[in-house]
Amino acid sequence: MSVLIVDGANVVGSVPDGWWRDRRGAAERLRDRLAERDPAGGGEIEGIGPVEEIVLVVEGAARGVESVPGVRVDPAPGSGDDRIVELAAAYAERGCVVVTADRELRERVRAQGARCVGPRTVRPVG
Repeated sequence: MSVLIVDGANVVGSVPDGWWRDRRGAAERLRDRLAERDPAGGGEIEGIGPVEEIVLVVEGAARGVESVPGVRVDPAPGSGDDRIVELAAAYAERGCVVVTADRELRERVRAQGARCVGPRTVRPVG
């Protein structure tokens, strides 16, 4: 079992669906989509495996999005990338998977022992 850490800004920005007009609403829709995969219900996510916790990291205009059952929303006090690296380090012993397409962030979290997958794992296109 692992912790799934989702780079909210990167995943939301992976599909040009007008998210920039309502960043908070886009983050809430992503949160709700993730909650449908609630790990408490025996959560296994295709391409990731068993997940015991989902953490959605948000920043900027998306701060203020509330947690829901199955998804803990973590508002980054500054850089979302820096917060994701902190979380990857904190969850290193439990195992963690980071969802992002950001190459620099992928390198940083891999240095903490995290595995990385792309946004399509949790947000299919189309």
